[in-house]
Amino acid sequence: MTETAKNPLTPVLRITFPDDDRLGHGKMELLEHIRETGSISAAGRAMDMSYRRAWMLVAEMNRMFKAPVVESQRGGQKGGGAALTPFGEDLLARFRGMEKTVRASLADDLAWLQNNRNLQHESRG
Repeated sequence: MTETAKNPLTPVLRITFPDDDRLGHGKMELLEHIRETGSISAAGRAMDMSYRRAWMLVAEMNRMFKAPVVESQRGGQKGGGAALTPFGEDLLARFRGMEKTVRASLADDLAWLQNNRNLQHESRG
């Protein structure tokens, strides 16, 4: 595999709201981990993030929208847990769709950039 194929250019989508709230790849990855693990704590660990930081990001997302993104349960016999709400599932799917749209829309320009990269510069790093 060539160096070019190993390191393709990747646009990163981040939505900044008028009140400076942000929605981007990291929060979406956190939602995916919550979906997989059923736990904010485990999702945070999967991303090398403290439980407090993961919880704060979830609280921020829940505050950003009219409907909650994640619902959590406090401990009990089986301990606590967390799950994406239907709105959270829709948010995640729509964001991933927006990312695909951005990549597709920019494919020709990214190819041009890739073809004009100075790969000698990268190997010096």
